[in-house]
Amino acid sequence: MSLEERARRERLLGRAVRAVENCRKCQIGYTRTHPAYGEGDPCARLMLVGEGPGETEDRLGRPFVGRAGELLDKMIASIGLAREDVFICNTVKCRPTFDDGVRLRNRAPAPEEMANCRPYLDEQIEIVRPAVILALGAPAAKSFLGDRFSITKQRGIWYDGPHGIPLIATFHPAYILRQTGGEINAVKRLVWADLKQVRARLDEPPPEARSDVVQEALF
Repeated sequence: MSLEERARRERLLGRAVRAVENCRKCQIGYTRTHPAYGEGDPCARLMLVGEGPGETEDRLGRPFVGRAGELLDKMIASIGLAREDVFICNTVKCRPTFDDGVRLRNRAPAPEEMANCRPYLDEQIEIVRPAVILALGAPAAKSFLGDRFSITKQRGIWYDGPHGIPLIATFHPAYILRQTGGEINAVKRLVWADLKQVRARLDEPPPEARSDVVQEALF
């Protein structure tokens, strides 16, 4: 990727960030602290798409920086990549919340919020042009594949994503963290299988030449 092209994409993303900062299409645009637009390499070959910002992400204005973010960093590292090598974003850029009478709590994004924010996600995909999209969790996967998508039955399967980009879904890091006992290792093994598929798609050499690229270890 030329320096000129990288600079062009950085300018486009910077312009898009300012548009998101000014956006008030949804009520959550008024209750947020900061939008978490997304971050990473503007020329990344892998884009990871989650659900929406949580409390820590809202406070810092960055995606996946809480406990789930720490686990995501380990997941990325397990396939030989670093956070700065990929592009990370969410289906919605503002924290979806509800008031329980004491404080604002996280919730899943509403269909209207996802629809309002979708142009920003589409723009990110158009600018970055990743080789692979990894959807993290059911809401992110459904945003691409429809409401009938089942994360338990259809994770680990390749689909044609936007612009024909190969898309695969796996469990959200927050879901992994909610598991207990032996369940956490069982889920990790499923996610590890999905991550190896992602690595294989990103690699140009044939499978037999990749044995030293990914080490067989749970993140």
